[in-house]
Amino acid sequence: MTTLRCISPIDGSVFATRETLSPETAANAVTRARKAQANWAARPLEDRVRMVMAGVAAVGAMNDEIVPELAHMMGRPVRYGGEFGGFNERASHMASIAEDSLADIMVGEDASFKRYIRRVPHGVVFVVAPWNYPYMTAINTVAPALIAGNAVMLKHATQTLLVGERMARAFHDAGVPEDVFQNVFLDHDTTSDLIADRAFDFVNFTGSVGGGQAMERAAAGTFTPVSTELGGKDPGYVMDDADLDAAVDTLIDGAMFNSGQCCCGIERIYVHESLFESFVEKAVAIVRGYTLGNPLDPETTIGPMAHVRFAQEVRAQIDEALTDGATAHIEKMPADDGAAYLTPQILTNVTHDMRVMRDESFGPVVGIMPVSDDDEAVRLMNDSRFGLTASLWTSDIDRAARLGDRIETGTVFMNRADYLDPGLCWTGCKDTGRGGGLSVIGYHNLTRPKSYHLKKVTS
Repeated sequence: MTTLRCISPIDGSVFATRETLSPETAANAVTRARKAQANWAARPLEDRVRMVMAGVAAVGAMNDEIVPELAHMMGRPVRYGGEFGGFNERASHMASIAEDSLADIMVGEDASFKRYIRRVPHGVVFVVAPWNYPYMTAINTVAPALIAGNAVMLKHATQTLLVGERMARAFHDAGVPEDVFQNVFLDHDTTSDLIADRAFDFVNFTGSVGGGQAMERAAAGTFTPVSTELGGKDPGYVMDDADLDAAVDTLIDGAMFNSGQCCCGIERIYVHESLFESFVEKAVAIVRGYTLGNPLDPETTIGPMAHVRFAQEVRAQIDEALTDGATAHIEKMPADDGAAYLTPQILTNVTHDMRVMRDESFGPVVGIMPVSDDDEAVRLMNDSRFGLTASLWTSDIDRAARLGDRIETGTVFMNRADYLDPGLCWTGCKDTGRGGGLSVIGYHNLTRPKSYHLKKVTS
């Protein structure tokens, strides 16, 4: 067994520890899940929906405890109130569309034949969730997987060690059987061995590119579907006809909120040359108004990064860019300790030769470049190995749609950014991975089609 340690970014102390399951105990947990899944799937859909939504409500009832706990584990300031709004929105939407999404697809019926396609649960779904939005990212899969009739095993990130326990307790209190929804602590080797042994019928992983590759390697040859949402380097493009103030406010918030640790956070911004200087001036003013500090302090507007090593990577990207000629616009803030507390930064005079414009930063830094036209902007937006979202700013919806067709991305935003709409498929391309969560497509991915071709007996 291995001891998992959650190191608080507030002060570097050990906030929580848990022991991983032995391989034998983990295998037994999977066996129990598989045995319980059949009875769970046999329950009426409305019962599964009711219990899942009662579990969601039970998580909401814990929110006063959850908010400071998240600050201790991953550094998000308490002033923002946690994740229950998005957590509830996503689960509620998936509950509301479940009946239609899981309904039989009728192909035809006549005197001789009845033909239809049924959506049936995979069986045991393994969810590996990340630390940056630990409740919202987990519920994206947990809620629809359970509603669709699967058993779920949730493995959460060490940085947010207590989240899975809270979710499991809430759902069990709401009536979901303990073996149907299990929170598990696993080391990497046991995780890989379980996947390779076909313990799971579907794997959903949100995290790093390296982590996603490890999942796919473990599943190689098993034919177990692996859904991934991995790295990002999401661009924003401000066109010449954009609402400048709205663009600055939204894009900078998208770059800096949660200390830049957002799956679809804005990591690079391209601004039409006619608006470039004004955009940068307004952006710098916003960031200079932030208060970097202890996330338990209600006056803090930007907290530490979740771990010192994450902050070190961002500092390295910034330092390399400055060495290569970039300009930094934000002076070092008093709380910047050279460790997890990192001054948010805006860079100009950047190029795509710099890692800060090429590699995932996942921190509070954004590079801003001027562009002369749409073609240059599209070329730069596509000059990335990632493709999760792109944010376009214009008053012309047709122009945005035309450009969106040319951008290699999973989601195209117009005049907004950094938002997950549960009615739309959450997906990506290139090194962002191949997944499809939420929406009706989320249900289709969490089930498999089963065709029925029934010949009637006629006298």
